[in-house]
Amino acid sequence: MHHRLLLLLPLRPPCRYASLLPVAQRAFTCTPATPKALPPRPKPPPDAEIEESFLKGSGPGGQKINKTNSAVQLKHIPTGIVVKCQATRSRSQNRKQARELLAQKVDNLLNGEQSRSSIVGEVKRKKAASAAKKSRRKYRQLEQDKCVDAIAPTPVGEDSSMPTPGDETQASSAPKAQIQDTNHEPSQVDSAGLGGKTK
Repeated sequence: MHHRLLLLLPLRPPCRYASLLPVAQRAFTCTPATPKALPPRPKPPPDAEIEESFLKGSGPGGQKINKTNSAVQLKHIPTGIVVKCQATRSRSQNRKQARELLAQKVDNLLNGEQSRSSIVGEVKRKKAASAAKKSRRKYRQLEQDKCVDAIAPTPVGEDSSMPTPGDETQASSAPKAQIQDTNHEPSQVDSAGLGGKTK
């Protein structure tokens, strides 16, 4: 059955003849719009511009954090920015994350609104505003539909108090029959009277 349907389908013409066909018969491909590319992640400053020190951690994490110098503190000498990281128990992981955080801070200071974090934050705000706008439009449409359903009148065919076309014809024909009967009765009386007089 399937191979018969495939045989009945028209074959797609070559691409060079596609422009000669009507728009309805051309083949189209739908591709999603590519989002705007974000700027690359900033690179950490060179080690010559960084002053690094190791400190004892604090807070939750067990005795290893409180007894070992696993926390990393970096100071960017040209700008004076200081960051501290104790996200993990591993000193190497904390050093890596501290340098990424320092690179982000320096990028924000030097580039301002053109920095990566500012652009990412603006994209997130636009997405949140668009989602909120769509939600408000959806609920507004639902409220309008409810109001329309409440105000909509009852159709004439469903109302029992309104006369149907058949009832109107019966009501209009009944008086005519009564009029014809009243007009016919005097003729019988006259004929009877005339017959009596002739006799």
